[in-house]
Amino acid sequence: MEMLTQELETKKRLLQGSIEVLNAQINAAKEAMDEAQKSANEHQGAMEDKFESFRENCQIQRDMYARQLDELISTMALLRRINATKTSSEVAFGAVVHSELQNYFIGVSLGELKVDGESFYAISSMSPIFKAMAGKKTGETFVFRDKEYRITQIF
Repeated sequence: MEMLTQELETKKRLLQGSIEVLNAQINAAKEAMDEAQKSANEHQGAMEDKFESFRENCQIQRDMYARQLDELISTMALLRRINATKTSSEVAFGAVVHSELQNYFIGVSLGELKVDGESFYAISSMSPIFKAMAGKKTGETFVFRDKEYRITQIF
């Protein structure tokens, strides 16, 4: 039972780490969007023609950051569906997967996360490597990019 508590603690910390990374990305997108809007507003009325294209560029940038923000908010909603108080017996959304080569946290694509000095790659359930390991259980192997991975633990 003690081991299970430790596993769930790791899962909880991976989820928390993922949420923190996403929150930072959301805040950066919001700030960039606000900055672009502010730039567009500041140049209103000043030598109309010359600044019209500048304002349009600011609006285009603002819209780009707004789209980015929408994507990040959708990603966060997906992440929040992970139940960190439940273990998984097979590779699925929300699982933590240890293999002989690398460790994974199946949720959203965020790159490398560290918990207690151990590296985990936060990957999405849409990623090719997830598709290669989906449904596998501890002890099974999968092949991705000509490398064979043996799953040593799933929780």
